[in-house]
Amino acid sequence: MKTGIHPDYRPVVFQDANTGTAFLTRSTARTDRTVVWDNGHSYPLVVVDVTCASHPFWTGADRIVDTEGRVEKFERRYGRRIRGERREG
Repeated sequence: MKTGIHPDYRPVVFQDANTGTAFLTRSTARTDRTVVWDNGHSYPLVVVDVTCASHPFWTGADRIVDTEGRVEKFERRYGRRIRGERREG
């Protein structure tokens, strides 16, 4: 590998902006913020909008978009088309 062309791959703390949950991992993300972790060391801090701690799919809070079927919704909006019938327009 060439020296001096690759970003610094180091331990970084990612924190969820919604829940405050934080985890330590390795990354090349750049930031000016730092945080003191549980082990007493200071690490760069990256605050993100969504992590597995706040994403609806992972938390089980996945909301139901609609209870009506897509076909019924389409037919209600645009009308039901009878087989063989052609729309002019």
